[in-house]
Amino acid sequence: MVDKTNMSRTTQDPIAVAKMALEAGRKALPDYSCPKSPHKFTQPQLFAMLVLKQFFKRDYRGTVTWLSKWSELRGAIGIAKVPHYRTLHEAAKRLLKRGAPSVSWTPPSPSPANADF
Repeated sequence: MVDKTNMSRTTQDPIAVAKMALEAGRKALPDYSCPKSPHKFTQPQLFAMLVLKQFFKRDYRGTVTWLSKWSELRGAIGIAKVPHYRTLHEAAKRLLKRGAPSVSWTPPSPSPANADF
C-alpha cells in the first residue's frame, strides 16, 4: 500500500505514481483479459505502464526504454522483464479506448427513448 500522507495531490515521483497506478488497476481490473492469454503481464501492471507513459510524456517505445533502464521502477510494478512496445499499444487499445470499468460498474439499463427498433 502506498503511503499517501506525505504526497501532494500531484507528485513528481515516478515510483509513487507507478505504485498508485498499480493499486488502482488492481482494484478496477481483472488480472487477465482472457483465460487463454499468455499471462506474462497482468492488466494492472499494463495499466501502470500506460500511466507511466503519460507521466513521462513518451511514446510506447520510449516508455519501454525507460522501464528497461530503471530496475526500481520495474520493481514498483512487479515486473522482471519489459514488454515489447506493441504489448503496451494493444493494452492501450483494450484498456483506455473503451474505458476500463470500475469495480462497482454496472451497465445502464436501456431506456425506451434510446431503443433502436
